[in-house]
Amino acid sequence: MTDSRRRRWRELRRAVSWHRRLLAAGLAAIAVAAGIHAVEPAEPVTVPVLVAARDLAAGVPLVAADLEVRALPEALVPLGVLRPGDETVGRLLTGAVRAGETLTDVRLLGSSLVDGLSAGAVATPVRVADAGVAGLVRPGDRVDVLATPATLDAEVGATHVAASGVIVVAIPDPSTPGGFGDGALLVLATSPQTAADLAAATVTSRLSITVRGT
Repeated sequence: MTDSRRRRWRELRRAVSWHRRLLAAGLAAIAVAAGIHAVEPAEPVTVPVLVAARDLAAGVPLVAADLEVRALPEALVPLGVLRPGDETVGRLLTGAVRAGETLTDVRLLGSSLVDGLSAGAVATPVRVADAGVAGLVRPGDRVDVLATPATLDAEVGATHVAASGVIVVAIPDPSTPGGFGDGALLVLATSPQTAADLAAATVTSRLSITVRGT
């Protein structure tokens, strides 16, 4: 073999060897990238839900600007969550809501307080004397309303149950008129007769509540 052929042969071998190393490096890089992708956690599945766009007061009809859409991981979506397209405008909040809070069906009434109440029930506003105690209850809680005569000559033990096992429908925000000024205002679902009894008790007595267990 001549010197020129040997030289060309060596150059060819070096070229093949260089391409092999380049190919091996490329394959190694691909393998590393594939391994990193395999161990990366998958992006969580999200669903669009409705949240409060700002702090919202109870008992105020919702407008479109009160809500915004936010993507929430599917595993964190509560039951009854409100989604884009659900009817919300004009409905009332049963309690105050903080900005960013996810809204569910139990947080909303219809366009009036009586929407969603059982047949024959009425929405009965009552003012209880202890605003602090009233602040512990939430819409949906079942309470007893106690009436204690406000006169100084009231007999000891004259406190009586003015309403038994009634459901709290709404709690007006304390920062709005009629909220937690003198005592606290609650809206209860009662029968018409119980509403009359509570109205009579309000005239002569101080009202308080106890919360029932489920």
